[in-house]
Amino acid sequence: MLLALIISAVLLGSGECRRDSNYYGRLIGTLQEYAHGIKGTAYAVDESTIFVKGFSYDGTGPDAFFWVGNTARPSPEGYIVPYPEDFKGRDPPVLRAYNKTDLILRLPHGIKLKDIRWLSVWCRRFTVNFGDVFLPKDLEPPRSRVLPEFRRLAHGLRSGNITILDAKTFYIPNLHYDGAGPDAYFWVGNGSEPSPMGIKVPNEMGSLDVLRGYQGEDIEIQLPGNLTVYDIDWLAVWCVQYRHNFGHVNIPKDLDVPPALGQTKITTSSESPVVETNCRDLLEDRVQVQWRIEGEWLQVTLAARMREDQYVSFGISGEKYRSSMVGGDVVVAYFDSDTQRFHAIDYFMSATSQCDGKNGVCPDERLGGRNDVELLSGERHMGVTKVVYRRPLHTNEPINDKPIPSSGDTYVIAAIGPLSSRKEAYAHGVRDKNNEDIRIDFGSKDDRQCVATFPTSGGKEDSLHPWSPAIIQNEESFTARIGPAGGVRGYPAITGHPSWGIAWYLNDLLIPEIYVQRGKTYTFIVEGGDDRTNPAKYHPFYITDSREGGFGQKTAEQQRQQRVFAGVSYDAEGFPYPTAAGKYCEWEHKTVDKSAEFETFTEFFQTLKLNCQPGESAVLNWTVPEESPNILYYQCYTHNNLGWKIHVTDQGYQATLNHATSSAIDLVMLVIMSFCSTYLVMR
Repeated sequence: MLLALIISAVLLGSGECRRDSNYYGRLIGTLQEYAHGIKGTAYAVDESTIFVKGFSYDGTGPDAFFWVGNTARPSPEGYIVPYPEDFKGRDPPVLRAYNKTDLILRLPHGIKLKDIRWLSVWCRRFTVNFGDVFLPKDLEPPRSRVLPEFRRLAHGLRSGNITILDAKTFYIPNLHYDGAGPDAYFWVGNGSEPSPMGIKVPNEMGSLDVLRGYQGEDIEIQLPGNLTVYDIDWLAVWCVQYRHNFGHVNIPKDLDVPPALGQTKITTSSESPVVETNCRDLLEDRVQVQWRIEGEWLQVTLAARMREDQYVSFGISGEKYRSSMVGGDVVVAYFDSDTQRFHAIDYFMSATSQCDGKNGVCPDERLGGRNDVELLSGERHMGVTKVVYRRPLHTNEPINDKPIPSSGDTYVIAAIGPLSSRKEAYAHGVRDKNNEDIRIDFGSKDDRQCVATFPTSGGKEDSLHPWSPAIIQNEESFTARIGPAGGVRGYPAITGHPSWGIAWYLNDLLIPEIYVQRGKTYTFIVEGGDDRTNPAKYHPFYITDSREGGFGQKTAEQQRQQRVFAGVSYDAEGFPYPTAAGKYCEWEHKTVDKSAEFETFTEFFQTLKLNCQPGESAVLNWTVPEESPNILYYQCYTHNNLGWKIHVTDQGYQATLNHATSSAIDLVMLVIMSFCSTYLVMR
C-alpha cells in the first residue's frame, strides 16, 4: 500500500511536469467571426493536424466546410478539410451545428501546415467566408521525437528506434522479446535508470497482463491516466517480482512533441477500448482488488494468494474514519474444493468471533437478511483464487449493509483466514501487519496503484506436465551457464520455487541435481557474466546450504544464517565478494519461449541457441569438505532462485550404487534367460 502511494507521488506529484495538462499544441489564433456565430481557438498539434478548442457554428450555411489554402485571403482556391474524418461516401458532409465543441482536423493527404496560410469556415456554393484564422509565419508545430532503441540487457529484448508520437503514445518498431520473464511489463518512472519506483503501462492491446513474446512486431503503447512523457524519465521492460530491468530507453528533457488529443491512432489488430479499472494491493501484496462502478452496481475483481481451505474478505469498514473490522460490511469469497464451486457471500461483522447465528462474523442470510452479492466468475490458478462479483451501491438492508459512496474516500477492510466446517469465515486471519487504515474512492476513474502480480488465467498452463528433473553423476567437471527457466514445466515445477525467467544450466542441462563425494575435488567452469553494471547479466556462482541463494543481496544478519562452501571470499574489512563470475554465456530462445509446446526438456533444448560474450571463463575448484551436509545448493550470488541441489555422498557410495544397479540388471537378465530356456524346452 505504502509503495503504491509512493509510486503515485513520484510520478504524478513530486516530479516536475514540463507541460501544462491543458496543452493543446502551438497556438495559431482565435477564429474571427463574420457570420453564423463562428467561434473557437486553433492550435497546431503537429505538421498536419489542427485542434480547434470550443468550436461554435449555427449550422445554417447551405454548403459550408472547413477550408484551407495558401492565397492572401480565403478564396475558392482552397481545399476541403473533411470533418468528421470517418464519414462514409465519396463527398464529406456539410458542417452541422456545433456549440463549444473540441475538434481535431486532419489536413488532406500530402498537405502540411507549412503549405497553407489560413483556415476558414467557407461556404462553397456562395463563396462566402463565415470565419477564419491565419497561421503565424514563424509557426513551428510540435513534432514526433525519435529515440534510440531499447538497451539489450536480458531476455532477447531489442527493437528499432522508438518514436514518441505524442505526449502519451510510443511507437516501438521491430520489437523482440522472448516472453520468458514471469512478471514483466512495460514500465515508466523517474530517475537516471529504471527502478521499482515505477508504474505499469498497458500493452498494445490495452491490457496489463504479463508481457507475451514478440517476434519483430511493430506496436504502439499509451501511458495510463493523466501521465505524459513530460512526467517520466525512462521507458523500460521491467520484471516487477524480481526487480530487474530487461532493457530501457531514456526520455530527453527537451521534448516538444504533439499533445495527446487523439490525433494518433493505435495501429494494432484490436480497436477494443480500454476499460478503466482501478486497482489496489492489500495485505502486504497478498490481495489485489480491482473495482469500477457500473450504473447502480459496484463490480469487484478480488484475487488472493491463499490456500484452498481459506477465504478472502473485502468491504466497508465498520467505522467512518478508520479501518475497523467490527461493524464491517464485507464480501467473503472462496473456492469450495468439495463442490468445485466459487462463492462470494455478503457478510456483516458484529464482533470478532465466530458466527453463532446472532453475533460474530456472519453471512447476512444467517442474520435474517439476504445475500446481495452476485457472483460473476471465479478461477484458481497457481495458488491464487480470483473471483469477480458485483453488489448494489445501495440495498434495502440498512442494518447489515452499508451504502457504497460513488465519490470520496471510504475506509475499507480486508483479511485472509480459515474456513470453518460450515464453509464460513472464522474471525481472525491475515491482516495488514501495520494495521494501516486503507481508503479507496470507489468512484475513481484511474486509481491504478497495483504492484503485485497475480496469474491472469488458468488456461493451458494448468494442464502442462513438468519435465523430469535432470541428474548428473560420475562427473568431476561442470560448465555453468545461464538459460531460460522453462516456464511452468521447468524451474518452478522442479524446485517448488518461483522463477524470474532464467536459471543455471550445468553441462547444458536445466538445474540438474549433481552428485559429489566428500574429499574429492570438482571443477566448475563459470560463464555467468562479470559486468557488475548490468545486474540482469551478472550471476556469480557459489555453493551454499541455502535453497534460495542470493547471498550478496542479503543483510549481514541474513548472511550469517547461511553457510557458504565455495565461491565467496572476504576482503580486509570483512566484506564478502564473489570469486566465480566469468564471461556471460546464455542459452537464448531462437524466437520466443516455447516451453509449453514440448513434453521433454530435450525437445525444448533444440529451440535454444548459445550466445557468448567476449571474455574469459571463471574457474572454481571445490574440494568437498568432510563435514559437508548431505544436501547443498549451487546458486547465484546476486539473485535468488537460479540453482538447485548438490547431493553430497561418502567416497565409495557411488561405486556401491553402480554395483547395486549392475547386480539388479544381471538379475533381470538371468530371469529373462531362464524364461527363454523354459520356453524352448516346452517347445
